[in-house]
Amino acid sequence: MAQFQNQELEYMINDEYYDMTDSDSSFEGNHNHSRRSLTADSMDSDFEDDFEQSKPKTDTSAEEARKGKDIQGIPWERLNFTRDKYRETRLKQYKNYENLPHSRENLEKECMKVDKGHNFYDFQFNTRLVKPTVVHFQFSPGSFEPGPLRNLLWATSKHDLYLMQNYSVMHWSSLVKRGKEVINVAMPVLPTLKYPGSFSRSLSRVQVSTMAVKDNLIVAGGFHGELICKYLNKPGVSFATKIATDDNAITNSVDISYSSSGSMRVMTANNDALIRVFDADNFKCIDDFSFPWSVNDTSVSPDGKLLAVLGDSTECLIADAQSGKEINKLKGHLDYSFASAWHPNGQIIATGNQDTTCRLWDIRNPSQSLAVLKGQMGAIRSIRFSSDGQYMAMAEPADFVHIFDSQTGYVSGQEIDVFGEIGGISFSPDAEALFVGISDRTYGSVLEFNRRHHNRYLELF
Repeated sequence: MAQFQNQELEYMINDEYYDMTDSDSSFEGNHNHSRRSLTADSMDSDFEDDFEQSKPKTDTSAEEARKGKDIQGIPWERLNFTRDKYRETRLKQYKNYENLPHSRENLEKECMKVDKGHNFYDFQFNTRLVKPTVVHFQFSPGSFEPGPLRNLLWATSKHDLYLMQNYSVMHWSSLVKRGKEVINVAMPVLPTLKYPGSFSRSLSRVQVSTMAVKDNLIVAGGFHGELICKYLNKPGVSFATKIATDDNAITNSVDISYSSSGSMRVMTANNDALIRVFDADNFKCIDDFSFPWSVNDTSVSPDGKLLAVLGDSTECLIADAQSGKEINKLKGHLDYSFASAWHPNGQIIATGNQDTTCRLWDIRNPSQSLAVLKGQMGAIRSIRFSSDGQYMAMAEPADFVHIFDSQTGYVSGQEIDVFGEIGGISFSPDAEALFVGISDRTYGSVLEFNRRHHNRYLELF
């Protein structure tokens, strides 16, 4: 797992506290200030307080954005610098963490030239009533663990979104603009259903590191090896346990998928170098696969037959989803990998790496990547394909989300430029909406973008 430096937007709001030449007041400034321990006030505040203190007037609509309002509501007119100037400074100061130093010059030569001037998804709405919370851990002075791999936000429809905010799994309805708590993990989590042989147990004050939502099932993993499962159509939490007990047993990612026989499975990737497989019907751990390094991410192919395995290695693995046996190695990345996503056709896998690139691989010819896509300044921490396969979105740890059109061979793109740590990205199942979660104490929010259709009635005028 890697770390990156990021400061909070609230420290740039008051002119008298900001100096463009003072790095301690910028995003890239004081490392210890931006890396808070678990006792930080951002974690101790509860949802009720946040919800009551937030005001709808802080939200931004598409109409307001067209009239010149910043989509995040940042009052640039009150600051002694422009947005462009701050972006310029931010790009110069941001330092992407590297576990394995490498030549950026050689990497640049590999990267595809992308026309970023397209608009596939138009800004629709930004709300600060809900926001994903990214947690960082300080184990000792000067030693920091990076926080989640940015999978803290999932859309289950064009209007329904689930996200992790402080100690609450929240549901946000973009239709009625209302949030509701679904799971509170600060209080004791008591499983309501009994499954023989599932080793379910109560948990409390879980710091959620990753989550996934699919087909009425929410799965959340914790920084201390916890696993929590809840069916949305059933009361209470269905299953909770600690799947790993090592000191550094963080659950890095969870994946909900279907086996080739049609059974729902939950897969977890942990720092203890194991992938565990659970039957979603009874939550029994039916298998585990061991690897030579910490596993940061895993994802199952659409047909349920293949498993992508990424971790603290320059190599990514394709394994048999039933046995965990390695089938192919994907070689090309220069650092540790953190994200993966399968194209709906099951033939293309995308991998995101700390070397600031996303590589696309055709599993029928895995000897080399078919495309290398470059981020602006940081590692690629989250990747998603739209359900129709036309678009792929990838997120950096902060500030940038990139969308690519697969039908043009990924040479046409859109760049979403914001300020703040990115807690997650998610396409709606119908691919009509894209949600971006920003984690920040002042400007944390959820941004909604709607897919542009060239036959829109309004575009005739």
